Amino acid sequence: MSTPSTIREQLLGAWTLAEYVETEVNSCSVHHPLGESPLGIIMYTADGYMSAQLQRRDRVPFAGNDMFRGEASEYLAAGSTYLAYSGRFTVDEAAHVVSHHADVSFFPNWFGQTVTRVAKFEGDDSLILATERPQRFNGTMKIARLRWQRAISNR
Repeated sequence: MSTPSTIREQLLGAWTLAEYVETEVNSCSVHHPLGESPLGIIMYTADGYMSAQLQRRDRVPFAGNDMFRGEASEYLAAGSTYLAYSGRFTVDEAAHVVSHHADVSFFPNWFGQTVTRVAKFEGDDSLILATERPQRFNGTMKIARLRWQRAISNR
Protein backbone atom coordinates (compact mmCIF):
# COMPACT_ATOMS: atom_id res chain seq x y z
CA MET A 1 0.00 0.00 0.00
CA SER A 2 1.42 3.38 -0.99
CA THR A 3 1.67 6.33 1.36
CA PRO A 4 -0.96 9.03 0.69
CA SER A 5 0.71 12.00 -0.96
CA THR A 6 -2.05 14.61 -0.98
CA ILE A 7 -4.23 16.11 1.74
CA ARG A 8 -7.26 14.66 -0.02
CA GLU A 9 -5.80 11.15 0.07
CA GLN A 10 -4.83 11.52 3.74
CA LEU A 11 -8.36 12.63 4.67
CA LEU A 12 -10.06 9.54 3.25
CA GLY A 13 -11.64 7.25 5.81
CA ALA A 14 -13.21 7.72 9.22
CA TRP A 15 -11.97 9.84 12.12
CA THR A 16 -13.17 10.07 15.73
CA LEU A 17 -13.31 13.32 17.65
CA ALA A 18 -10.66 13.63 20.36
CA GLU A 19 -11.04 17.32 21.23
CA TYR A 20 -13.08 20.37 20.27
CA VAL A 21 -11.75 23.67 21.61
CA GLU A 22 -12.81 27.24 20.90
CA THR A 23 -10.47 30.09 21.83
CA GLU A 24 -11.89 33.60 22.27
CA VAL A 25 -10.04 36.11 20.10
CA ASN A 26 -10.03 39.02 22.59
CA SER A 27 -9.47 37.23 25.90
CA CYS A 28 -7.75 34.02 24.69
CA SER A 29 -10.01 32.09 27.07
CA VAL A 30 -10.61 28.48 26.08
CA HIS A 31 -14.03 26.81 25.85
CA HIS A 32 -15.10 23.20 25.26
CA PRO A 33 -18.57 23.68 23.70
CA LEU A 34 -19.31 19.94 23.69
CA GLY A 35 -17.57 19.16 26.96
CA GLU A 36 -14.04 17.98 27.62
CA SER A 37 -14.63 14.51 26.19
CA PRO A 38 -16.94 15.00 23.18
CA LEU A 39 -18.02 12.24 20.81
CA GLY A 40 -17.88 12.57 17.06
CA ILE A 41 -17.17 10.97 13.73
CA ILE A 42 -16.15 12.62 10.48
CA MET A 43 -15.87 10.55 7.31
CA TYR A 44 -14.42 11.32 3.90
CA THR A 45 -15.19 9.05 0.95
CA ALA A 46 -13.12 8.47 -2.19
CA ASP A 47 -15.99 9.73 -4.36
CA GLY A 48 -15.85 13.17 -2.69
CA TYR A 49 -18.41 13.14 0.11
CA MET A 50 -18.06 13.87 3.82
CA SER A 51 -20.24 13.57 6.88
CA ALA A 52 -19.66 14.97 10.36
CA GLN A 53 -21.57 14.18 13.57
CA LEU A 54 -20.51 15.71 16.91
CA GLN A 55 -22.12 15.62 20.34
CA ARG A 56 -21.64 16.01 24.07
CA ARG A 57 -21.01 12.70 25.77
CA ASP A 58 -23.51 13.43 28.57
CA ARG A 59 -26.67 14.18 26.56
CA VAL A 60 -29.94 13.64 28.44
CA PRO A 61 -32.49 11.34 26.75
CA PHE A 62 -36.04 12.53 26.13
CA ALA A 63 -38.53 11.43 28.81
CA GLY A 64 -40.63 9.74 26.12
CA ASN A 65 -39.29 7.47 23.42
CA ASP A 66 -40.71 9.49 20.50
CA MET A 67 -38.17 11.71 18.72
CA PHE A 68 -40.94 13.85 17.23
CA ARG A 69 -42.83 14.49 20.48
CA GLY A 70 -40.28 15.84 22.93
CA GLU A 71 -40.82 18.80 25.21
CA ALA A 72 -39.49 22.20 24.08
CA SER A 73 -36.84 22.06 26.81
CA GLU A 74 -35.71 18.61 25.58
CA TYR A 75 -35.32 19.90 22.01
CA LEU A 76 -33.40 22.93 23.29
CA ALA A 77 -31.00 20.73 25.25
CA ALA A 78 -30.63 18.23 22.38
CA GLY A 79 -30.06 20.95 19.79
CA SER A 80 -27.40 22.75 21.81
CA THR A 81 -25.38 19.56 22.33
CA TYR A 82 -25.28 18.19 18.79
CA LEU A 83 -23.88 19.26 15.42
CA ALA A 84 -24.20 17.43 12.11
CA TYR A 85 -23.78 18.13 8.42
CA SER A 86 -22.89 16.25 5.23
CA GLY A 87 -22.16 16.89 1.59
CA ARG A 88 -19.39 17.05 -0.95
CA PHE A 89 -15.87 18.11 -0.06
CA THR A 90 -13.02 19.70 -1.98
CA VAL A 91 -9.43 20.39 -1.04
CA ASP A 92 -7.15 23.32 -1.86
CA GLU A 93 -3.83 21.48 -1.54
CA ALA A 94 -1.69 24.64 -1.73
CA ALA A 95 -3.62 26.43 1.03
CA HIS A 96 -4.14 23.26 3.15
CA VAL A 97 -7.86 24.01 3.22
CA VAL A 98 -10.70 21.51 3.04
CA SER A 99 -14.13 22.83 2.06
CA HIS A 100 -17.24 21.01 3.23
CA HIS A 101 -20.23 21.80 1.01
CA ALA A 102 -23.21 21.33 3.35
CA ASP A 103 -25.92 19.59 1.33
CA VAL A 104 -27.71 18.85 4.63
CA SER A 105 -27.12 20.42 8.03
CA PHE A 106 -28.61 20.31 11.52
CA PHE A 107 -27.73 24.03 11.79
CA PRO A 108 -30.06 25.53 9.13
CA ASN A 109 -27.71 28.45 8.41
CA TRP A 110 -25.10 26.05 7.01
CA PHE A 111 -27.54 24.38 4.59
CA GLY A 112 -26.25 25.03 1.06
CA GLN A 113 -23.19 26.83 2.42
CA THR A 114 -19.49 25.97 2.35
CA VAL A 115 -17.74 25.35 5.66
CA THR A 116 -13.97 25.75 5.26
CA ARG A 117 -11.32 24.38 7.59
CA VAL A 118 -7.55 24.51 7.64
CA ALA A 119 -6.26 20.91 7.69
CA LYS A 120 -3.08 19.82 9.42
CA PHE A 121 -1.88 16.27 10.02
CA GLU A 122 0.16 15.20 13.02
CA GLY A 123 1.61 11.84 12.06
CA ASP A 124 -0.51 9.24 10.29
CA ASP A 125 -3.34 9.11 12.80
CA SER A 126 -4.11 12.67 13.95
CA LEU A 127 -5.97 15.39 11.99
CA ILE A 128 -6.48 18.99 13.10
CA LEU A 129 -9.31 20.94 11.47
CA ALA A 130 -9.52 24.63 12.42
CA THR A 131 -11.53 27.63 11.30
CA GLU A 132 -9.65 29.84 8.83
CA ARG A 133 -10.60 33.02 10.68
CA PRO A 134 -12.55 33.94 13.81
CA GLN A 135 -16.26 33.14 13.75
CA ARG A 136 -19.11 33.96 16.12
CA PHE A 137 -19.73 31.05 18.48
CA ASN A 138 -21.99 31.49 21.49
CA GLY A 139 -21.92 35.27 21.21
CA THR A 140 -18.19 35.99 20.86
CA MET A 141 -15.57 35.75 18.13
CA LYS A 142 -13.54 32.56 18.43
CA ILE A 143 -11.22 30.25 16.57
CA ALA A 144 -12.40 26.63 16.65
CA ARG A 145 -9.92 23.75 16.61
CA LEU A 146 -10.97 20.12 16.37
CA ARG A 147 -8.54 17.24 16.81
CA TRP A 148 -9.53 13.95 15.20
CA GLN A 149 -7.93 10.49 15.51
CA ARG A 150 -8.06 7.99 12.67
CA ALA A 151 -10.81 5.49 13.49
CA ILE A 152 -9.70 1.94 14.08
CA SER A 153 -11.88 -0.82 12.64
CA ASN A 154 -12.99 -3.53 15.05
CA ARG A 155 -12.98 -6.13 12.28
